[in-house]
Amino acid sequence: MKPATKLLTALLCCASPLLHAAKPNIVYVMCDDLGYGDIQILNPERGKIATPHVDKLAKAGMIFTDAHSGSSVCTPTRYGLLTGRYSWRTHLQKGVVQGFAPCLIAPKRPTVASFLKSNGYHTAIVGKWHLNFRYQDPKSGENLKRKKKKSPAPVGSKIPDGPVHRGFDYFHGFHHAGDMQCVVENDEVIAHDPEINMLPRIKEKAVAYIDERAKTDPDQPFFLYVPFGSPHTPILPTKAWQGKSGLGAYADFVMETDDAFGAILTALDRNGFADNTLVIFTSDNGCSKAAKIPDLQKQGHFPSAHLRGSKADIWDGGHRVPFIARWPGKIKAASTSDQLLCMTDVFATCADLLGKELPADSAEDSVSFLPAFKGEAISSTREGVVHHSISGHFAYRMGKWKLCLAKASGGWSAPKENQAPQGSPKGQLYDMDADPGETNNLYTSKPEVVQQLLKQLTVDVTSGRSTNGPKSDNDFEPIKLWKTKKK
Repeated sequence: MKPATKLLTALLCCASPLLHAAKPNIVYVMCDDLGYGDIQILNPERGKIATPHVDKLAKAGMIFTDAHSGSSVCTPTRYGLLTGRYSWRTHLQKGVVQGFAPCLIAPKRPTVASFLKSNGYHTAIVGKWHLNFRYQDPKSGENLKRKKKKSPAPVGSKIPDGPVHRGFDYFHGFHHAGDMQCVVENDEVIAHDPEINMLPRIKEKAVAYIDERAKTDPDQPFFLYVPFGSPHTPILPTKAWQGKSGLGAYADFVMETDDAFGAILTALDRNGFADNTLVIFTSDNGCSKAAKIPDLQKQGHFPSAHLRGSKADIWDGGHRVPFIARWPGKIKAASTSDQLLCMTDVFATCADLLGKELPADSAEDSVSFLPAFKGEAISSTREGVVHHSISGHFAYRMGKWKLCLAKASGGWSAPKENQAPQGSPKGQLYDMDADPGETNNLYTSKPEVVQQLLKQLTVDVTSGRSTNGPKSDNDFEPIKLWKTKKK
């Protein structure tokens, strides 16, 4: 090798770790059915569950007080997170998927994972997928059908359209709560785990992944997505955590989940990754009624804090979620942002973080919130944020105003749509600055505001995107804005 070539090679070898170092690792931890008020630091007056590890993250980072999941239920939120696009633009107009079916994310659609992978990241998901995948017979390649309810696919079954086909280098986890015992690694069912609580397994594998990155290639940036399956049903904390909270099984499970998150933070510290890692902690939607919310409230704990509603609802208790970010040296410790953001915004934020353009035909509903990390205003190319309930009811948030295209909760909380009092207005309008608990419906007294928000929502839905850019196509047409019929 010529001296000049040797010198160039040496410089490139030295530069490579520096280039990697400029790209932070990204760890995104998303709980399942954890309410805004379940985190002690977010709900100090009416929260009774100890969450020391999440609280510690908040003290070292930034709390976003007005952050929302893309939906008030599991599947749509996960779709929005990974694609930067609202799930109601697909055929999934309400509810969730059940597995044993083609992946909801189209094969050629870019994801946060595929984008980061194309920019030098190693990408992994450890936990709950819940975006559908098929199981195939390893010999014939034939698609398998579920033999009976909650019947797992056989060990050895292949998965042709799972996480590793949507941008992830590694996957260890399960599809959803109904298939929790069917353990999948990469593209194959590897075991049937008799343990119904998968949290210990997820914690162990997430920590092992971080340890492995430190051993194999500590200079390559990584994206680790950890969608916990807790504290979703089945609410079964392990024996060591039973009775810890003094508030019941759900609170025990929240504490165990916080502990698992703490183990991930410890792994980052132990391996020297913490200073160059953006950690985000959040939840896919609000607390579920399965947590026995009235019993918790009697004991002084309010899972939705000051918000109305819970999981499945169009009210903020269904989709305003804990959202805490830590990035040493980049995010001011113990800071707070009240700027409005949606989980669909993660995609654009990752692109902004790397100084890259978004891929074509992607992230149609994504706006970077990177400026908020610096204490600056988010420069939004979007007029408002769309909310969506389990039953497919829409809401639109623009500034302080929130318009709900529903007479009642739009979900599971009372009153449900068919229980709305006789003569209730067709929709609901709230001033979220003055009335964050959504108690004073201004729908009939502010018709001009109703029309303004409804007009913009219609544009965002029919344009196939809510951000600036060329008109896009929804996968499903027509999308019905009003789900409740007039009485």
